[in-house]
Amino acid sequence: MPLRKIEIIVPDDKESSCRDLLDDENVIHYWSDHSEQSGHILKVLVDAVNTEKFLDKAEKKFNNSEGFRLVMVSVEATLPRIEQDEEEEEEEQQTAESQPADDDEEDEIKDIRVSREELYTDISDAVSLNRVYMALVMLSTIVAALGILRDNTAVVIGAMVIAPLLGPNVGLALSTTLADWDLGLESIKTNATGLFAALAISVAFGVGMVVDSELYHIASRTEVHLSDIALALASGAAGVLAYTMGMSTAVIGVMVAVALLPPLVVAGLLLGDMQWELAYYSILLLFTNIICVNLAGIATFILQGVRPRRWYESQKAKKYNRIALSIWISLVVLLAFIIYFA
Repeated sequence: MPLRKIEIIVPDDKESSCRDLLDDENVIHYWSDHSEQSGHILKVLVDAVNTEKFLDKAEKKFNNSEGFRLVMVSVEATLPRIEQDEEEEEEEQQTAESQPADDDEEDEIKDIRVSREELYTDISDAVSLNRVYMALVMLSTIVAALGILRDNTAVVIGAMVIAPLLGPNVGLALSTTLADWDLGLESIKTNATGLFAALAISVAFGVGMVVDSELYHIASRTEVHLSDIALALASGAAGVLAYTMGMSTAVIGVMVAVALLPPLVVAGLLLGDMQWELAYYSILLLFTNIICVNLAGIATFILQGVRPRRWYESQKAKKYNRIALSIWISLVVLLAFIIYFA
């Protein structure tokens, strides 16, 4: 099982309060230390799927304490190996059976994802608008444009591997789920900047090169079908699951890139070559995929029990989630109507 080491730094006068945290059944092992500069340091080993409960308990207890700091790191390995014996499994099973059905379902959902804090940190890093992000966007767009114009599938796939489009879209979905406007604005800025940069580069390629609309990679992105909605929904859900389960997003990100990068590049190429009608269908496919990816992302986060820790923030988030889901679903229905009668 994946483990996390959590270091809790508190003033010396709070050392006795740390003992309450050690009664938590999720603590596998613990040890303590002291720093003349920082104070008392408690280090605990926790199963990755149980870290959120422990973090919430620690934050609630020490959040208002001056000098409080909590640091969590991933544990690659530990010896001797930690194995759960049969008696502990039976006790957990009996405890689960004694809980209400709603609590069982909520715990079961949480047991298949990493903690909220770990998830937030990973996604926050992925939505940062920096030179590396822009370089990857430009390089992936150039590779995709050349691959599409040459009708070379291998080159197009290579472009989708390096396209960093998963992070900003998952970040937008998470910001909606948590009602975190700062993360949402950063995600929108990063996503919009990347998409416009890719579009501008594609238009430049369309102006300077011959664009044959009968090529497979162009023709397939100028025909919009209802099945494209299902593809985009699956891509968005897979991208979110990759983050929530702590999986590598390198491969899953290709699925989101499949839904976003090729239609965007094709739209730019056709706009640059002034093939307006075909460009319209590519843009329609692009917007359909963006909407569906975000809808699937929000729904997946909600189903996995991702929400703010504080009660009043959770209630506010639920309200905004209902509004956001209503808007995204309405847009999907509208686009499905347009696609069907196109």
